[in-house]
Amino acid sequence: MSDIASQEKATSLASPLDSLSDSLTDDMREVNAAILKEMQSDVPMIPQLAGYLIAAGGKRIRPLMTLAGTLLFEGDMKRAHGLSAAVEFIHTATLLHDDVVDESDERRGQKAANLIFGNKSSVLVGDYLFSKAFQLMVADGSLEILRILSDASAIIAEGEVMQLGTANNIETSLDEYLAVIKAKTAALFAASCEVGPVIAGADAQTQKSMHDYGMALGIAFQIADDILDYKADQEALGKTIGDDFREGKMTAPVIFALENADELETLFWQRTIQDKNQKEGDFESALEILEKHDAVAQSFALAQTYVSMAENALPAAKNSVMQEILRSLASFTLKRAF
Repeated sequence: MSDIASQEKATSLASPLDSLSDSLTDDMREVNAAILKEMQSDVPMIPQLAGYLIAAGGKRIRPLMTLAGTLLFEGDMKRAHGLSAAVEFIHTATLLHDDVVDESDERRGQKAANLIFGNKSSVLVGDYLFSKAFQLMVADGSLEILRILSDASAIIAEGEVMQLGTANNIETSLDEYLAVIKAKTAALFAASCEVGPVIAGADAQTQKSMHDYGMALGIAFQIADDILDYKADQEALGKTIGDDFREGKMTAPVIFALENADELETLFWQRTIQDKNQKEGDFESALEILEKHDAVAQSFALAQTYVSMAENALPAAKNSVMQEILRSLASFTLKRAF
């Protein structure tokens, strides 16, 4: 059986994310080696704290997207290794900062780093990882890639501040919610996807198409993640179910439920989300209200819109197997259980 036939058979049996990971096993090994090398420091707390979060796993979706985008257009995979590590450092830094801001208890199935090492250490190590990411970008030498990833980093920070304005605010609109997740989540997806064709020297339209694919994929991914906080298997998700509710986050399911809420339901959301006055049984009551107004189904429909946008944005490429994996990955965002 040819390598292509073997890969196609594996793709048909595995999830698109598994297929993507399996197709890039050797490259991800190089990326992980680069991550371990670059997070070393003479200050013991830095590799200890960074290693705690990185070793917890995660699917490494963002660096995988950079590798896939490079392979899709036959770019230099050695360059992609270092830049994929930079992408993962940016993502890990944002997680460290997120958990401090959100006062999270859990990340990737284990205690959040700030609970073990403290908020100050988490913020400062996050800053260190951001700095290492920029060192890797400079070492690569491409001003265009430096622009793409630095722009994404700035947008992510804006998204964090935007989210502070929507937290506990039941007046938050769907457009405001989408603006937050475009900045906080989708911007790095888009940048991760765009880097690959830049490495490969693809034309501007191809770069934009991959950026648009990543943006739509990231939005769908985050909407699905917000749905899972109300519907997922807690052990599979790797974080406590209902965290968004308890933290007063305005996500798609709540926004849709509020659109058709009666007076008592509006008062419920005001007490639990806006005033953060929650009592035992409130999460179960929230689930009942979401079910009554088909809020989860509406959220899935919204996510499906972005899945379709991602599928339509994906440009043509010589590597048809990788192209099909990326196309399938878009719809998989709505089927995952983690």
